[in-house]
Order: sequence, then structure tokens, then C-alpha cells
Amino acid sequence: MASAAATAHRKGPPRQESPRAKVWLYLTLLTLQYGAQPLISKRFIRRDVIVTSSVLTCEMAKVICALFLLAKEGSFKRLWKEWTLVGALTASGLPAAIYALQNSLLQISYKNLDSLTFSILNQTKLFFTAFFTYLILGQKQSPKQIGALTLLIVAAILLSVGESSGKASASSNSDQVLLYGIIPVMIASVLSGLASSLCQWASQVKKHTSYIMTVEMSFVGSLCLLASTYKSPDGEAIQKYGFFHGWTVWTLIPVVMNAVGGILVGLVTAHAGGVRKGFVIVSALLVTAMSVFCRGLL
Repeated sequence: MASAAATAHRKGPPRQESPRAKVWLYLTLLTLQYGAQPLISKRFIRRDVIVTSSVLTCEMAKVICALFLLAKEGSFKRLWKEWTLVGALTASGLPAAIYALQNSLLQISYKNLDSLTFSILNQTKLFFTAFFTYLILGQKQSPKQIGALTLLIVAAILLSVGESSGKASASSNSDQVLLYGIIPVMIASVLSGLASSLCQWASQVKKHTSYIMTVEMSFVGSLCLLASTYKSPDGEAIQKYGFFHGWTVWTLIPVVMNAVGGILVGLVTAHAGGVRKGFVIVSALLVTAMSVFCRGLL
């Protein structure tokens, strides 16, 4: 008995993964997803795929993943009993509508910019996240962070001008690059900053769990997107050609990958905050650059 007790005492309680380790795991996975997403989307989503169909399928995949994770951790029944419609709309309604619009803009931009340019312009969301986090939560940034944000914006502006002029010298499609590539991703960055700050407020102030927020936001966002298809080009295209027009089996890869990224965004925002998430995700540019470089060697 004494020997067994001593052994148990030496072993101690079972080790648990530290919150800090979890945060870094989520950040690493999200960095890889952000860096690879433009390349994967450009490779496997054909230009004739209807944007609304890919976004809606992505939202459905997010719901399935979030519900599975809730069931796995055993908190589904408890959270279901505590759930209220008013609480869901307060915490998730506006961010969901914003993210639905942002997703559509990103899908348009994917098709009209090269992967590295898209990734760099997409990182300007960090500046807008810091701005809206200050407005909504009152969180200030350090002088070093402000300097880094300023450099990021300058780089994005220079890259936008270079991309537009480069395309102009090669062809007459500079207007298309500007209207359907640069402008959509910049608007999406503003919307992302606002939505990320609202999600951080809901998670840290309203104590809403990230998985529940993912489910709520996917449902609300899907409803907003479906409503927007009424007499829209995408809605008419779906009626004429079908929901999965242009899809192949491979189209599911970037769609599911984007859905997993959405789950990770919720986890990172809840545990690390929107601004910290953004600073680490800038390293996704290295992933994209290395992918483009390696692809060029093949």
C-alpha cells in the first residue's frame, strides 16, 4: 500500500496541455492555413465556380466541424441549455453578416491577384483590427506595434501600385486587377478588422465560446448570403447553371481548408486576441513566398 501510494505521489496528477501551448498550436496552424490558402484556392477552384456556392459550402463545413468539436469535448448539452436567441444575435449577428460579405470579397480577389500580392494586401486587416480594437475595447498599441502597422500599410500601398502598373504594362487588364483584385481585398481587410474586434468583445466581455460563435455566425452569415442572391448575378447563375456549377472533387479541398481556418480564427481570437493573432499571421507571408518559390523550382 505504502509503495503504491508513493508511486502515485511521484506520478502526480495527469499532465494537461498548457493554455500557452494551445495558443501557439492554434497560431501555427492558422499561419500555415493563411499562407497556403491562396495557392490552394487558385489551384483547385476554377474561375467559373459561383462564389456564393463555395462560400455557403464553407459555412456548412464550419458548422459540422464546430458541432463535432463541441460533442467531442462534452459541452454540447450544457451550452445548448444555456443558449438564447437574443444572446446569439447580440454576440454573433453583426460579425456574421460582416464575415459573409468579407468571404465573398476574398473569393473574388483570389481569382484576380497572384498569391503573394493577395497575402500581403490581406495582412492589412491587422491595422484595421488594431484600430477597431482600440475603438471598441479601448486597447492601445505600443509604439513598436504602431510602427510595424505603419510599415505594413506602406508596403501594401506600394505593392498595390506595383501590381496595378505591372499588369497594365503586360496587358490592358489593369482596371480588372484594381476593381476585382485590389479593392475587394482592401475592403475585406477593413471588414475583417471590425468583425475580429466584435468577436473579441463577445468572447472576452460576453463570455461566448468560440465554437458556439462559429455555429451562430455561420448560420446568420449563410442567411445573409442567401438573401443577397435574390436577383444578384450569383443568384441568377445558380438558377441557370446549378449550385455546384464548375465544381470538381478537388474544389472541396480549399473549401474545407477555409472552413478549418475559420474554426482556428475563432479559437485564436478567443485565446490571444485579434491584434496578437494578426501580428503572428503576418508570418503566413513567408509560407506563401516559400510555396511560390518551391513551386517555381518544380
